[in-house]
Amino acid sequence: MQQKMMPAVAALALGAGLAQASPEDDRQAVAALDTEFQAAVKHHDAATIDRIQHPDMVLVLGDGRVVTKADHLQAAREKKIRYEIQDEEPGTQTVRVLGDTAVVTALLRLKGTSEGQPFDRRVWFSDTYVRTPGGWKYFFGQASLKLPDEAAPKP
Repeated sequence: MQQKMMPAVAALALGAGLAQASPEDDRQAVAALDTEFQAAVKHHDAATIDRIQHPDMVLVLGDGRVVTKADHLQAAREKKIRYEIQDEEPGTQTVRVLGDTAVVTALLRLKGTSEGQPFDRRVWFSDTYVRTPGGWKYFFGQASLKLPDEAAPKP
């Protein structure tokens, strides 16, 4: 009986190996996913935020505040923050992949209003993604404090 199962097990193992994406494919997939996430925040797209974020996701802001997935979803639904710009600065995104973990780092430009008060800032962020059975999920993020204007690259 064991000999009959061996070809099936070998075929499954070979198929699983072929289904694995290359590190470059993973890098491109996570880069696109993080860009999609930034657009979802900008447009208050709660469904996309929910799909991309891991259930246990947290974001630590430069001032020490912690934002959870539930907080992100509530902010998207309430729309108290209105974004004119909420985009990664072109050419600043870097994605590093090691196994089932990927880290995205980029310079983010944010401009808009929060409860009627204007803001315009740039921050560096790092978003950590983990591979799950459901695909890559945004698991942990950290953002800097507002960068001084002279430290931001000029367009």
